[in-house]
Amino acid sequence: MRVPMTWLREYVDLPADVTARELASRLTLAGLEVETVEALGADLQGPLVFGRVLEIEELTGFKKPIRFCRVDVGDANGTGEPQEIVCGARNFSVGDLIVAVLPGAELPGGFEIGARKTYGRMSAGMICSATELGLWEDHTGIVVLPEGFGEPGQDAIGPLGLREDVLDIAVTPDRGYALSMRGVARDAATLYGVDMHDPAEIAVAEPTGEGHPARIEDPALADRLVLRGANGFDPEAPTPLWMKRRLHQSGVRPVSLAVDVTNYVMLELGQPLHAWDRDRLQGTVTVRAAAAGEKLETLDHVQRSLDTDDIVIADEAGAQAVAGVMGGLDTEIGLASTAVLVEAAHFDQMHIARASRRHQLSSEASRRFERGVDSAVQAAAATRAVELLAELGGASVESAYTHVTHPSADRTITMRVTHPGSVAGVEYPEGTTEKHLRAIGCAVARDGETLSVSPPTWRPDLTDPNDLAEEVIRFEGYENIPAVRLSGPGRGLTDSQRLRRAFGRMLADTGHTEVLSYPFVGERDLDGLQLGAEDPRRDSVRLANPLNDEEPLLRTTLLPGLFKTLARNVSRGLNDVALFETGLVYLPSHGGNAPVLPVDRGPSAGELERVDAALPHQPRRVGVVLAGRAERDGWWGQGREAGWADAIQSARDVARVAGVGLEVEAAGHTPWHPGRCAALYVRVEGERVLAGHAGELHPRAIQAFGLPARTAAAEIDLDVVESARAEVRAPEISTYPVATQDVALVVDESVPVGVLSDALAEGAGDLLESVRLFDVYTGEQVGEGRKSVAFALRFRAPDRTLTAEEAGAARDAAVSSAAERTGASLRG
Repeated sequence: MRVPMTWLREYVDLPADVTARELASRLTLAGLEVETVEALGADLQGPLVFGRVLEIEELTGFKKPIRFCRVDVGDANGTGEPQEIVCGARNFSVGDLIVAVLPGAELPGGFEIGARKTYGRMSAGMICSATELGLWEDHTGIVVLPEGFGEPGQDAIGPLGLREDVLDIAVTPDRGYALSMRGVARDAATLYGVDMHDPAEIAVAEPTGEGHPARIEDPALADRLVLRGANGFDPEAPTPLWMKRRLHQSGVRPVSLAVDVTNYVMLELGQPLHAWDRDRLQGTVTVRAAAAGEKLETLDHVQRSLDTDDIVIADEAGAQAVAGVMGGLDTEIGLASTAVLVEAAHFDQMHIARASRRHQLSSEASRRFERGVDSAVQAAAATRAVELLAELGGASVESAYTHVTHPSADRTITMRVTHPGSVAGVEYPEGTTEKHLRAIGCAVARDGETLSVSPPTWRPDLTDPNDLAEEVIRFEGYENIPAVRLSGPGRGLTDSQRLRRAFGRMLADTGHTEVLSYPFVGERDLDGLQLGAEDPRRDSVRLANPLNDEEPLLRTTLLPGLFKTLARNVSRGLNDVALFETGLVYLPSHGGNAPVLPVDRGPSAGELERVDAALPHQPRRVGVVLAGRAERDGWWGQGREAGWADAIQSARDVARVAGVGLEVEAAGHTPWHPGRCAALYVRVEGERVLAGHAGELHPRAIQAFGLPARTAAAEIDLDVVESARAEVRAPEISTYPVATQDVALVVDESVPVGVLSDALAEGAGDLLESVRLFDVYTGEQVGEGRKSVAFALRFRAPDRTLTAEEAGAARDAAVSSAAERTGASLRG
């Protein structure tokens, strides 16, 4: 909602020294978020004056019509002589009052005005259009003012309202009243403790008879409908400059007088209106639900198929408007419309909200109806509109009009006087609660320590004691609620939380960058992963109302989000990338639908069980993806490309942080390359459990996501890794020297190095401190289909220096174990 300050001051007696920025700050602290304060015309500099056109000379010989004008600008030019100005507009004549900007001035946008020769004549200034002045958007010609608006030479900046401070308020869904000057004025008056002049408090005479026939078919759809007629309207009557200016400042485009009047009253009172061409309506106006298959062409020239949940305003020919959203084309006010019927109604806000979203049609009217409008302002709004049509368009107002109403029961909320203070944790002075509630229009009756509060019709959002408490607290000032330190001792992070943070720190320390992806995927993402039809990762939770129709599923793997983030970075020139993400995946439990829990009591054990059964299983995982160079070239030597081994190492590092040993085994699992994929296992209570996979991605998956060649990735289930944790013991550090023994074993090429390493460790016994691979060789010296694998074995005893014989015996035992398990032999 855009609120011009001069318009607001018509309804509230703000102190003269209150600036727009000060008011914005007070409103924001009271719950109306003012996003910006726009100073319109702040960059405008004069001289900018009224002028009278004295002479017009038509210049010929040019591609377009050009006029050389002599304009009376009084003494504004310093000489008193007529100002000579070249102009291309055709919509003015000799004797018209116009707006002239003289040399030395600057128009909005930094457009400096000077004297220059153009079209063979010297032009000293410019005759201005509405667009050039920033009044409103109009490219049809220059501004021609009505007689009496000003005198030649008089400064035009003030009378035209070219300088204005405008508050831009982001209205939340619970504060629909703030989508009007009336609502903002009421809050401003309460904040400053000054009087407010309610624009809805106008004289509305009782009808002298029945107006246009109307009825409401279902009170659940609408509870009030007012129709007021105005005859003899001049469809060519112009909208006055002041109204067009205010509409433009409020963000509404001026269209025509009839439409502009309805928009002006809507901004003023918050009640959306619709002006019908009465001669086009056929018979009784009916508010009803749309019929199945019914269609309507709306004012935006779109043929819409209506839903039975839509509210329509119809005549005997059919639907003529989607109620509260947009009118129909057939009954639009046109250039020949002289009989106008103004409609004001109060519709059910949920129906309007659903219709607006269903038709993807958000209008100024729907934004107000779906937030809730005053249910008692319709007669005043319709009366205000027809009176403006009479005043500005020469119409005569019919004294007979239609007012159909189905009043709802009065609302009364009971609460303790001290309730706002107990919510805020502040003891408010006696009478504070009643004062603020009455200021916003509530009727308050007190019985001891209990208040009976009847909210005003313009505040449908006030439904319970906490809503009333919020009103008191915000006017007392959220900033005045003291910050209180929690008295209870903090428990700090849990072991699981500390471990998760340790995973992230480790990956960041090893060169990975953390990313956060949306947890939504689509079938296209699953196809890109090359998942088969029966792959369990295709069994996913589908959202009932997805943000994006192409991503309606909750993810069952972290990989698609990582892949799309990698592709985006590579497309922007970042070729060497290592990313990681920790987050939940969502695996359907197929436990039925969750029950709707009651709000007046706690859930029962059975209800909680049904909720738990319906919720998807949500394991926490970490995903890693690498592309480009893992080590860059430099003076230190040649770098290397990231590959499958780096992805496996990232997984090993994750397990190491948890103090868990990771067993790596060759596997085939999409979307990894079948020959370069590793299954990752941990031991949980002696049982081997799959924790994830790592390796190089399949070329088809790389192509589907637009990734660099040889991209590698890993995905590990952190819950499984955490469950494998055992009691961590500090290592025993021996002060005795280490004995190192190297062995080179020749085995078949199909034997994994990890199996060899495990066999050596098993045979070496308790004296073994570590096994480290330092070379793998294939070639003629070991024979075809064979490889030589070299390890460094470190032996150390906790209580003595090992002898050469002891180290040699442990080495031989290790080799014997490897030979027995893998068929390895010592390389000669």
